[in-house]
Amino acid sequence: MTAPASQAPTATLPLLLEFYSEKLAELTRHQGHATIVRQYDANNTYQYIINREDVQLSWLSTAITDAGGTLPEVPLSPTRGAKSAREAFDIDQQEAGAFIDRWRPRVEAMANARHRGMLRIILGEVREQQRFFDQALAGRTDLLGRRAGVDGEAIGEVLPARWIE
Repeated sequence: MTAPASQAPTATLPLLLEFYSEKLAELTRHQGHATIVRQYDANNTYQYIINREDVQLSWLSTAITDAGGTLPEVPLSPTRGAKSAREAFDIDQQEAGAFIDRWRPRVEAMANARHRGMLRIILGEVREQQRFFDQALAGRTDLLGRRAGVDGEAIGEVLPARWIE
């Protein structure tokens, strides 16, 4: 019995390359939205997400090169840009759900257990991101947890640009 074409080992590399390209586009969108989201705790959440996406892209790049591929020079297409923090949360919540819906069936159909497991972890982290965006849309600021000894609403904003001398 032969494996369906979607599960053939030769299908793994193109799937990894496509997944990498989409994750890179997500990272770029989140970096742009982090410049709009000024509330301190929400911005920290974007920084956390960006850091995790850097790690995910490193996993994917290793898998791609181990499979004999080369990383694509992905021309980043314009993404839906947000004009407010709320719009950024809404766009990112919707995009996270669409990413999971689009990729879960394809990941589950993969024959390579190692790569399937890696992509499952990434999809789980995207689900976590979606939950952060849901909470932000609900007005919560304790997205990464609550600070000890802080009563009431967290205050503070990040600067719109890094301070450079």
